[in-house]
Amino acid sequence: MLQRFSFRQLLVIAFLLIAALLGAASLRALFTLEDITLQSRDNAARALELSGAAQSLGERSVSMERASRQSVVLDDRVLRGRFNDEARDAAKIIATLESEGLPRATGDKWRAHLEKMGSLLSGTPDTALERERLLAQEFRELEFVNNAISAQVQQAIQQRNKSLEGRLDTSRKSLTQQVSWAIALAVAMALAFGIWFTLPLRRLEDAIVGLGENRLDQAIAIQGPADLALIGQRLDWLRLRLVELDADKSRFLRHISHELKTPLASMREGVSLLEDGVAGELSHDQREIAQILRHNTALLQNQIEDLLRFNTAAFEARQLHRQSIDLLQLLEEQVDAQRLQWRARDLSVSVVGEPVQIALDPEKIGTAVANLLSNAIRYSPLKGHIRLELVRLPGLVRIDFHDQGIGVAQADRERIFEPFYRGERQPQDVVRGSGIGLSIVHEYVAAHGGRIELLPDQPGAHFRIELPHVFKS
Repeated sequence: MLQRFSFRQLLVIAFLLIAALLGAASLRALFTLEDITLQSRDNAARALELSGAAQSLGERSVSMERASRQSVVLDDRVLRGRFNDEARDAAKIIATLESEGLPRATGDKWRAHLEKMGSLLSGTPDTALERERLLAQEFRELEFVNNAISAQVQQAIQQRNKSLEGRLDTSRKSLTQQVSWAIALAVAMALAFGIWFTLPLRRLEDAIVGLGENRLDQAIAIQGPADLALIGQRLDWLRLRLVELDADKSRFLRHISHELKTPLASMREGVSLLEDGVAGELSHDQREIAQILRHNTALLQNQIEDLLRFNTAAFEARQLHRQSIDLLQLLEEQVDAQRLQWRARDLSVSVVGEPVQIALDPEKIGTAVANLLSNAIRYSPLKGHIRLELVRLPGLVRIDFHDQGIGVAQADRERIFEPFYRGERQPQDVVRGSGIGLSIVHEYVAAHGGRIELLPDQPGAHFRIELPHVFKS
């Protein structure tokens, strides 16, 4: 289903999913914060209302005391009515406080005092002083009740604040957990999408590298978004086209080489007959011309043979015959095979490393090692030293070739592995090379999935071969 979408569409979908997840977490945080703000605002308003009610109850009690005592002394109905109004308002305040958590017993106690005060307002004039004294006592006791009510109101406010703090802490922890999970899930989704999107891109990169390294026998099939799968199909078409072109090139080289070798052999035979005097004795100048012809025909023949050898090497590089061998022993055998060459130049050659069992084509890797060793011998100064190092690393083996020769010029480093390319630094005392030795090394190493590179080193040259290898414990 997802393969119907393009890479761009899937990328947009991935971004939208991650954005939706983070957006949902942000909205949840916003709603939680708004709810907490409303709760705080409501709690503050109710606390202010309760504090105001407790304060108002105290003020009503003072007004009630003044009106009641004056009404008893003066026997004034207006003052008694004022007391009753204040008492009704105070009773409403008590009812409000009870609805907000004031204990019922405290409210009943306050109402009992109020009822007793109301009974003391009526009586004969001769009992007015006694009733006024009793009212004063009742109001003193009522003041204690009011103080208790104020304390209970403050306690209720504190409990509300603690409850709100608990809810705030719970909401904060819940919100932190939700945001943390959302971020972790978003990161996991981003990593998952990144890996999922990277896989087809990595396959494309491997396919392009394979084409560049001439690994044309591996079919290219990219599983993933529609546009990347289409690119994979185009690359596979390009691979097949390159296979055809490579086959055409090989046929052309074989044909042209064969066509050139026949007349070239006739030319060499004719020159030999001339030098042997079959057609008559040659003068000095004629013999010199014949020698020039012989030299150039030999040189041309060598170039044709090099061309055929490189073409054969490029073809055989794709046909590996792997077998398990000791790579250190292979290096030592190649050094022994060229013992006469390096002894003739009074060189010393050492092989350093431990035995390594690896599955490879011994003939092709042996040829690669022989070519690099031959180059090192050709370019090393008399009485120089050549060192081969075999190192086992996680997932690969590495072979380093060190010599003390003239090295490779900086301008030649980028093209040193190109076929028939010869660098500007050539030894004067040896025959000039054909320029295909390193190309064959590159073909054989790449066929094994490895790589060869020229590393900066002074003095001399430093070539390194890396071959993939899974070590078994």
